[in-house]
Amino acid sequence: VQLQASGGGLVQAGGSLRLSCAVSVSIFSISIRSVAWHRQAPGKQRELVAAISSGGSANYADSVKGRFTISRDNAKNTAYLQMNSLKPEDTAVYYCEAQVATTNYWGQGTLVTVSS
Repeated sequence: VQLQASGGGLVQAGGSLRLSCAVSVSIFSISIRSVAWHRQAPGKQRELVAAISSGGSANYADSVKGRFTISRDNAKNTAYLQMNSLKPEDTAVYYCEAQVATTNYWGQGTLVTVSS
């Protein structure tokens, strides 16, 4: 199983970005259960940003509620994080995590920088 995160970059405060997490599974029948986005800012611990279940139920960190939206396309094995109204404090490396069968896998991270 491999996770490929993409979509990070530099954006001004108030702007938007959409992150993608493509999950590659070698066995077609293995299902991807939950997918989550985490972030880690410099000098801070990694924190959960948003998660979505296989059925589409989503939950969010309080700091991003109303601004970020997590979604998934099961046919493409891809999850997304739409980030709107970005703030400088959203600056971090964003990581996706996927639960495949009973194992959790992590992507390599994508850097999001929000300038003031």
